[in-house]
Amino acid sequence: MRAFIFPGQGSQSVGMGRGLAEASPTARAVFEEVDDALSQRLTDIMWNGPEDTLTLTANAQPAIMATSIAALRVLEAEAGLLLADKASFVAGHSLGEYTALCAALALPLADTARLLRTRGDAMQAAVPPGEGAMAALLGLGFDDVAAIAHEASTETEIVQAANDNAPGQVVISGHTPAVARAMALARTRGARHSVLLPVSAPFHCALMQPAADIMAEALAKASFAPPVVPLIANVTAAPVHDIATIRGLLVDQVTGTVRWRESVLAMQALGVTTLVELGGKVLGPMVRRIAPDIKVLTAADMAGVEALAKEL
Repeated sequence: MRAFIFPGQGSQSVGMGRGLAEASPTARAVFEEVDDALSQRLTDIMWNGPEDTLTLTANAQPAIMATSIAALRVLEAEAGLLLADKASFVAGHSLGEYTALCAALALPLADTARLLRTRGDAMQAAVPPGEGAMAALLGLGFDDVAAIAHEASTETEIVQAANDNAPGQVVISGHTPAVARAMALARTRGARHSVLLPVSAPFHCALMQPAADIMAEALAKASFAPPVVPLIANVTAAPVHDIATIRGLLVDQVTGTVRWRESVLAMQALGVTTLVELGGKVLGPMVRRIAPDIKVLTAADMAGVEALAKEL
């Protein structure tokens, strides 16, 4: 049994998707549709930079989604391998959840691009620059990090466990001073390493509530269809198919923990033996740490898509 998985923010790089577009009219059509949906030549930024402009949340999120969907569409159109026939579930890391829903035909491509632009703008605007931060804590379990975050929080400054990525790899998010206190505590509790992440806002914590409110309104207006295969949701680590439930979970995801480790274990428990990462190569290493018995396949460029087509 297979699941298709889709990467989140941080997997972007200048030049992403260019080889796909040059080699395939199908991929080119995806990028053109995203450009049109956003009324912007996002592809110019994706392929030519500058990197700091691509890294902006409002650009990185639709860019990552577009690259993943382009790889999928090439696989489907030119290799004749439909996701509905080759996958039993889809899942994505943070923004990758929107890509997963687009891949499973729950959201049209143009709508997905616009939702991610709205999401990126809203998340960026939710907290003034410098007031929030995120950090990766390595070598501690999720429960230990959650306890440290609780201890480092005050009535006016909060920090939360934001991403449960893999065993011993947990990301925290919140007010900058609270994140610093949590990092210091983590070092005294046996953390192997703690490092601030180069992000522009503190994602997946309560400080994102203004963004969640904006997304609730945007998602209420969005046109959804039932996904052709169930989504393993970030905030529940469980399969979901119902449209109303999916809308609510996407809102909750803005402030909630990305339970990626548990999501992979849930897919394994459901019988998944192979995970296919489209559009990046960042989730594969996490999966290998979480569930070494699961086979991981990746396709981020044309060569990868062609190799994947032979494998599947």
